[in-house]
Amino acid sequence: MLIQVCLYFYCKFLWRCMKFVMRKLTGRCELQRICYSTKPGASRTMKIETSLRDSKSKLLQTSVSVHPDAIEKTIDDIMELKQINPDINPQLGISLQACLLQIVGYRNLIADVEKLRREPYDSDNPQHEEMLLKLWEFLKPNTPLESRISKQWCEIGFQGDDPKTDFRGMGLLGLYNLQYFAERDATVAQQVLSDSLHPKCRDITKEEISKFSKAEWEKKRMDKAIGYSFAIVGINITDLAYNLLVSGALKTHFYNIAPEAPTLSHFQQTFCYLMHEFHKFWIEEDPMDIMEFNRVREKFRKRIIKQLQNPDMALCPHFAASEGLINM
Repeated sequence: MLIQVCLYFYCKFLWRCMKFVMRKLTGRCELQRICYSTKPGASRTMKIETSLRDSKSKLLQTSVSVHPDAIEKTIDDIMELKQINPDINPQLGISLQACLLQIVGYRNLIADVEKLRREPYDSDNPQHEEMLLKLWEFLKPNTPLESRISKQWCEIGFQGDDPKTDFRGMGLLGLYNLQYFAERDATVAQQVLSDSLHPKCRDITKEEISKFSKAEWEKKRMDKAIGYSFAIVGINITDLAYNLLVSGALKTHFYNIAPEAPTLSHFQQTFCYLMHEFHKFWIEEDPMDIMEFNRVREKFRKRIIKQLQNPDMALCPHFAASEGLINM
C-alpha cells in the first residue's frame, strides 16, 4: 500500500514537471496544447476534463461542475489565470466553451436521469397513468385495452395484470424510455415486440439431443428462440443504459454526438439503440431459453463497453428516434 501511495505521488510530481517543461518549450499551457492538437469530440473533451479535474488550481478543479450559465465567465477567469490573451487566442475560448458545455451537461444529465429513476410509479398520478396507457396505444394501436388492470399487459411483456409493480427497480425512468422507444421508433419497437412474442423453432444438434429426454427435447425445440418479455427487457436495458451513464462509459458517445450539452433525449435515443442492438444480439447468440438472459446480457454489456473505449466511437443508430440528434 505504501509503495502504491509513493508511486502515485511520484507520478503526480513527474507529470507536473513535464507540464512545466512543455509550457516553457511551447509557450502554451496544457489546455492550449490539448485544444490545438486534438480534434473536437470525445478525445478533446475527455483530455480537457482530466486536465481541469487534476489541476492544482481550485478554479480549474471546480470549473467542471459550474452552472451552465456561468460557463462563459468561468472561461474568462481561466484565460486570465493562465495569462492568455483572448484577442490573440480567440479559438481557445470557443473550444473550451464547447468542452465545458459537454462536461457540465453530462453531470446534469446524470442528475436528471437519477431523479427519474428515484421517482416511483404512482397509479394515483394522472400523468403517470396517461404515459402507461400511451405505451399500450403505441405498441398495440389496433388492440384496445379492455381495462387498466388486465392480463393484456402481459402481451407487451409485463409480468402481471398491473405494470406498476414492474417499475420498482428503475422507477419512472423505465416507463419514460419504453414510451420514447414505442413512440419515436414505432416500427422498430412493434417489430421487436412481435419477435419477442413469437419464438422460432430451430433444429437441435445431435449433441444437444443426447442431453435431453424426448419430452425435454420437444420442449426445448418448441420453446427455443427469441421469445422474451419485451417490457421487462426494456426496463433491464434501461438499467444497463443508466449504469453506463453513471460510470462515465457513455462519455465517449455523448461527447461525439452532442455538440453542446447532452440531454435526456440523447439518453433516450441511446436506449433505443441499445434495445435494437440487444434484440439482434439475442438472436445471434441463439440462447436455449430465457434462463440464459443474464449470460447474454452480460456479454452484450461487455461488447458495448469495449466499443465505447474507442475515443472515436458514437453509437449512431439509423432509426427515427435519432433524427435531429446525430451530428447536431
